[in-house]
Amino acid sequence: MERWAIINKLILIFYIVLTLVYKETIGTSWAVFLLLIYLCINICSHLLTQRVLITLFLLTSSALSIIGSIYVYPLFLLLLPLSIVELLNIWTKQKVLAFILAVVPAFYVQSDMQAEYVLVTIYTFLTYTMGVIYHSKLLKRESQLDTLHIKQQKLIKQINDSDAYIKQSAYTFKLEERNRISQEIHDKIGHSITGALIQMEAAKRLVKVDQEKALVLLQNAIGITQDGIDSIRLTLKNMKPPTEQVGINRLKMYIDEFSAKHHKRTVLTYNGNVDWITPIQWKIIQENVTEALTNSLKYAEGNTQIAVDVQVLNKLIKVEVKDNGKGVEKIEKGLGIIGMEERTATIDGKVIIDGRDGFSVTTLLPTKQ
Repeated sequence: MERWAIINKLILIFYIVLTLVYKETIGTSWAVFLLLIYLCINICSHLLTQRVLITLFLLTSSALSIIGSIYVYPLFLLLLPLSIVELLNIWTKQKVLAFILAVVPAFYVQSDMQAEYVLVTIYTFLTYTMGVIYHSKLLKRESQLDTLHIKQQKLIKQINDSDAYIKQSAYTFKLEERNRISQEIHDKIGHSITGALIQMEAAKRLVKVDQEKALVLLQNAIGITQDGIDSIRLTLKNMKPPTEQVGINRLKMYIDEFSAKHHKRTVLTYNGNVDWITPIQWKIIQENVTEALTNSLKYAEGNTQIAVDVQVLNKLIKVEVKDNGKGVEKIEKGLGIIGMEERTATIDGKVIIDGRDGFSVTTLLPTKQ
């Protein structure tokens, strides 16, 4: 705001100086002296921060303009409107009142100068008001930026705290799982093996004395050992997630990562019994979907959404990757498409590519049921 006022004052001073030089007015040295004093007073007023001192300097500037217009050069009065507008802006926000008071001196100046004074008043009022509005908007924007910056810092802190909490929770979960597995092995398998060893030690001592009883003890040891082996298998089975969970979750995780990284809305849907999909089939599905998504990202024009659909039917598994781009009439097979066809053919599958309505890659695999 101060910059706008200083620029206006410099423009007016430059205009007065040009007029003085052009008309070769008597008392030019006094006029220059008063202009220098006026300039110093106004520079000081813009350097101050206390409202009372600024008011005193602006009143002095106004008085200097009036005195200069009376005793030195009439155009000095052109410096008065801006001082009045600045002065009233400090104490009141009534812009209309400031404009009226700035125009009032026009009725007391010479008739040949009235139009010039009014024009200067309108010009200074409009430019200063624009400066005030621009300055207030700038302060508001800065305040909003500060608020957003504070919110951003809070969000970053929350993200960091959440990340640390997730890591700590994952570590705690691992420790708890390790402790559970250790306890389960100790309670079940350890006791079984210990019991089997006791039975075998007893059979070893009785083998020469009472073979029949020794055989009974050995059979008991075999039974206890078999129970321990069954417990080990059950424990491992409970620990290992089902194949279908690994496959579908791995595919979903990859699609979510792809969508977030490339800002493409990517949707995964699946129907049917995914238990039928074997590990090797999941491997081929994962690789084909990855290649199809990469091709869609590179070559499909205008696509905003990519759909990945997995369907398990009675005789085959159908995996389709389709985008909503423009598509192409003729598809030229590159290394990526050829690779998909070759790896799918190794398990008697087939890849169908269609570019008529968007770009779609369909992988067909036979079921093992």
